[in-house]
Amino acid sequence: MIDTKLETLIMVYETNSFTKAAELLSLTQPAVSQHIRQLERELGATLFLRGDGSLKLTEEGAIAVKYAKRIKSLYQNMEQALSDESRHITRLSVGITHTAESNIMVEILARYSNSHPGCRITIISDGINNLYHKLKTYEIDLAIIEGKIVDDNYNSVMLDTDSLILAVSPDNPLSNKSIVTLDELKKEKLILRLPDSATRNLFISHLESNNVSLDEFNVTLEVDNVATIKDLVRRNFGVSVLAKSVFASEMRKGKIAGLPIENLSMTREINMMYHKDFKHSQILQDITRIYYEYSKSRYE
Repeated sequence: MIDTKLETLIMVYETNSFTKAAELLSLTQPAVSQHIRQLERELGATLFLRGDGSLKLTEEGAIAVKYAKRIKSLYQNMEQALSDESRHITRLSVGITHTAESNIMVEILARYSNSHPGCRITIISDGINNLYHKLKTYEIDLAIIEGKIVDDNYNSVMLDTDSLILAVSPDNPLSNKSIVTLDELKKEKLILRLPDSATRNLFISHLESNNVSLDEFNVTLEVDNVATIKDLVRRNFGVSVLAKSVFASEMRKGKIAGLPIENLSMTREINMMYHKDFKHSQILQDITRIYYEYSKSRYE
């Protein structure tokens, strides 16, 4: 059982109140205060600054909360793993970026799940930084990301390479071209992912390498959901810079045209990251094999 003082620490942090934490934990407010004081003595650090009715987490407190959450997650994972072992179930939590969610990765995981009845897969979509945090705290087992995070605590497998290209409606005059210049792109209504998107940041970095600023473009919409962006592009509300794999199906059906942008060679890796102590090596091999086999036909 996880130390109750750590449970109290997490709850005080999440509610930013000793009183609210006490209510949710079914404890008295003095008991919550006592837990925090005991924890501060044991750790030799001040976790919260109290005064004028306010509560502020210290830098040491932020570190303690981070590891308390990790300990709680590990304990829950242990309980789940022991329960699964007794029922001969393998449980897998996979984090994927929003871009990966829109390409073939979800189907790959579904194919694996269908062929392995004893495996339960949970798919979590989030931004790359949040997925990295979830991987560190063992909230997910695998992370499918664009690009690569260098960290000696993890292994990675490159599943594929992908490139960013311009997505335009067949009704847009640009669709008749074989390549789009930056000057032509500046005249278009541009639909982009949100600022924390890896896709958007890769586009911006390549613009800057050509001494061009995003401010020079007519960005009319910023949308988090890739499927929504594809629909807007298809209906000719604007153009967008997306991973080719994301709208490969629409390209095959003639619903969206994909064009390279002059001087922007925006290629990136698609990697599967996991802890070095991840024990299900056969799962990694099977997912990788299915991905390679299926990806061969995605542009046919």
